Amino acid sequence: MAGQLRIGAAATLVIAVLGVPAGLLWTTVAPRTTYVIAGGTKLLGDPESQTLIAADGWFAVLTAAAGALCGIVAYVLAGRLRELGLLGALGVGGAAAGLIAWWVGSLVGRASFQHLVHTARDGTTARGALGLHATGVVIAWPLIAIVVFGLLEALDVARRESRPVAGNAGGGGPGQPDQVGGGQFDLQAAPPRGDVDRGEP
Repeated sequence: MAGQLRIGAAATLVIAVLGVPAGLLWTTVAPRTTYVIAGGTKLLGDPESQTLIAADGWFAVLTAAAGALCGIVAYVLAGRLRELGLLGALGVGGAAAGLIAWWVGSLVGRASFQHLVHTARDGTTARGALGLHATGVVIAWPLIAIVVFGLLEALDVARRESRPVAGNAGGGGPGQPDQVGGGQFDLQAAPPRGDVDRGEP
């Protein structure tokens, strides 16, 4: 149990740290929403814009891909390490990584945008910081990681059970070749007991 806890804690920390580059990547690929500043507040520059939905979608795609990668790596390491600790790390570490990615991604550019909202003239347009509106997507990382790990484990178990089991290939009657110790020999019918006692051929 102590070994599983150590492995789980180390794996949880590694997975959680991956949330930082994931959040930075999100800020690079996700579109930002344009706002119009008026009276010290921000208004959507285009009410028909889909950038808010697109930002949520990009976050879900990136974190799901990261979760799948973590699940594959954990499956590969499960042959050498304890599976229980790795499985717990996928859940706890994945959830932490998702939250960290959200925090890092929404932090980039937030201070400058808020300063602009309070100081810029009315009518000024600016692109805001990223944020999540469908906050449920933060579970994509741990969910996909556990699902991928479980599917790979199930496929491995099914493959092992489908392999033919080596065993006795005999089972024939007297005089039929039987398999013993990897070789074959012919079991002949025993001669009558009387002939053996009299020394007759």
